[in-house]
Amino acid sequence: MKARIRDAAIAMTAVSTAVALAACGAGAGNDSGGGNTPEIGLLLPDATTDRWEAQDRPSFEKKMKELCDDCTVEHGNAEGSVAVQRQQMDSMITKGVDAIVLVAVDARSLGAAVRKADEADIPVIAYDRLAAGPISGYVSFDGEEVGRLQGRALLQAMGATVPDGQIVMMNGDPSDPNAAAFKKGALSVLEGRVRIGKAYDTLQWRTETANMNMSSAISALGADNLDGVYAANDGLAAGSISALKANKVNPLPPVTGQDAELGALRRMVTGDQYMTVYKPFGRQASAGATMAVAAARGEKLDRVATGEVETSSGNAVPAVLLTPVSVTVDNIEDTLVKDRVYTIQQICTPQLEAACKRAGLT
Repeated sequence: MKARIRDAAIAMTAVSTAVALAACGAGAGNDSGGGNTPEIGLLLPDATTDRWEAQDRPSFEKKMKELCDDCTVEHGNAEGSVAVQRQQMDSMITKGVDAIVLVAVDARSLGAAVRKADEADIPVIAYDRLAAGPISGYVSFDGEEVGRLQGRALLQAMGATVPDGQIVMMNGDPSDPNAAAFKKGALSVLEGRVRIGKAYDTLQWRTETANMNMSSAISALGADNLDGVYAANDGLAAGSISALKANKVNPLPPVTGQDAELGALRRMVTGDQYMTVYKPFGRQASAGATMAVAAARGEKLDRVATGEVETSSGNAVPAVLLTPVSVTVDNIEDTLVKDRVYTIQQICTPQLEAACKRAGLT
């Protein structure tokens, strides 16, 4: 029965195959060529956030090679487009991959595509953010804890201005379930402790949108009335800091972040950004690859899961939830450098030599 359903799904999705295969195959570097070689699709949401292509993808592919030498990875990046990611999902179904690891551009909008994969007997592992539809497993970090870490760090940095201080909240994309978790965790720490002067949701996590919104907040609240900025990730932090500088806000208020991007670490060294949240992407990618291989082989995912998570439909699925780490300039060396994510030489460009010495990064 499953085979007949799968054939039907393949026929239905053939129309969009040509476009989607071009999008998927551009970065894959693998030719399936048929046969019994297990194939796993890896669908990433955008190229705006550095981590996807620079950290997650290479770590995922490396772990895949360790676990399954004859497995191939079909990779696609949606470049922020729901339509493109739907086409890529259709392409994976048509191709008949054995499992799909999906970082959804829009969790809700990809629900139908996830259902189509399920009908074709292709398990979908939701990676980093939950996707709607019948997913088989989930690998991510504790999103609310990310927000709590950010909120606590912001209060610590604000110091004497708490509880009378005023902040701007630059939240993430409301279509990303993680953004809601970050916001919930942050508010659990910040509400009642500071005044939230302005709060924004940032579509597609765009840096330029954060820049525009921060300029609006400065205009509405006044340059002298900002004591802190909650930025949900490093891209939003970059946009916010750029607007603060352009509007001559001096000294800069403490600004949070997330993802431990190289640019964020350099801003932390210069004092422009106060903190970021390090999510050990290698461990996440390793867990995602392990779950994907198990799913592709038809094995139960409970054996690789550390717990379970409830989806939007109320179903519990096997999950791996990892622990995020708060990073300030004081513990860059003990976290990101120690884990070999970056070297001190990568962080400390010649222009930052003096700042790095002051920070003890030599």
